Amino acid sequence: MTYWHIFLESYRNYASYLWQEITNPGWHNYFYWLILVSAFFFLLEVFAPWRADQSKFRKDFWLDFFYMFFNFFLFSLIIYNAASDVVVNFFNNSIKGLTGFDLQASNPLQTAPLWGVLLVGFLVRDFVQWWVHRLLHRVPALWEFHKVHHSVEQMGFAAHLRYHWMENVVYRTIEYLPLALLGIGLYDFFIIHIFTLAVGHYNHSNISVSGYVTGGVLGALIGLVIATGGFDVHLLQEAGWPIQLGVVVVSTLVGSLLLGPLMKYIFNSPEMHIWHHSYDLPEGYRYGVNYGLTLAIWDYLFGTASIPHNGRDIKLGFPGMETFPKSFLKQNVHGFKR
Repeated sequence: MTYWHIFLESYRNYASYLWQEITNPGWHNYFYWLILVSAFFFLLEVFAPWRADQSKFRKDFWLDFFYMFFNFFLFSLIIYNAASDVVVNFFNNSIKGLTGFDLQASNPLQTAPLWGVLLVGFLVRDFVQWWVHRLLHRVPALWEFHKVHHSVEQMGFAAHLRYHWMENVVYRTIEYLPLALLGIGLYDFFIIHIFTLAVGHYNHSNISVSGYVTGGVLGALIGLVIATGGFDVHLLQEAGWPIQLGVVVVSTLVGSLLLGPLMKYIFNSPEMHIWHHSYDLPEGYRYGVNYGLTLAIWDYLFGTASIPHNGRDIKLGFPGMETFPKSFLKQNVHGFKR
C-alpha cells in the first residue's frame, strides 16, 4: 500500500469511527467518556470548590468547552489521524530499509500481558510529553503557540484542553512514534488516554483533594482490576463476589494509607499545577515549573518542581497577556506572525 493510500484510508476510517462514536454510546466510546469525565469534575467544582468565590461558569468557560471537542475530534478528523499513519509507516520502513530491522514487528510488548503494555505505554508517553512540554517553554517559536494554554485567567477543568492546534502537531508527532513502534494499539491508547484525560482534568480543576483520597481512588481502581480480572490480571478467576469485594476494599485502604502521603509527589495535582500557570514564576525558574502532565515525579527528578506556598489565589497568565487575543480564531492563528 502506498503512503497516499494509507493517507486516504486513514481519513475514511477515522471519519467512520468518529460518526460511530457520536451515534453509538458505549463503554468503549471516547466521545461520551469525555462528556462523562468533564461532567464529574464540573460537579466537584460546583459542590466542593477550592476557590469558593470563583464563578461556576468561570471566565472563558465556553471557549474552553469548545476547545475540548475541537482538539480531540475536529482537529483529528481534519489533519492528525491520517498524517500520523503515514509518518509512522514511513519511519518504520526507512529503518527497515537501512538496517533490515523491523521495529514494529520486533518489539517485546507483543507477547506481554495487557497490564504490562498499558504500564509501559503510559510511562513512555508521559515521559515524552514532559520533555515536549518543557520544549514548548524553552523554544521561543513554540512558546508563542503554548501561550494559548497559558492565557487562562481562571482555572477550571476545561482549561486542560485549551491549547493551540499546533501543539497537537508537536506532541502527537513526537509521542506517537515510540508508542506505535512499541506496538501500542488503538485500544491500548484509548485506555491510557482516558486515564490521562481524567488526571489532566483533575490537575486543572477548581478543587483541592487530600492525597489520602486520591491514593484511595487509585487503590480502588487497582482493586477493581484484580477483582474483575481486567487487563490480563488473572489472580481471582475462581473467586466469589465476597472475596472480590474484599479485595477492592483492602486495596482502597492500602492505597489510601500507604500511597496517600506520596500521591502529590507521584501524580500532578491542582495545588502543584496552579504554579505552572502562575503569572509570576517562582524565583530561579526562568522558563517555568511543574511541567508534568500526569506524573509529578519527572519534575522532582529533574529539579523543576516548585510549590512556594498555597497558590490558590495567585494571578494566572504571563507578562503581556493583557494584549493577547481573546477569541478562538485569533488565538489559533497566533504564533504564525512575527
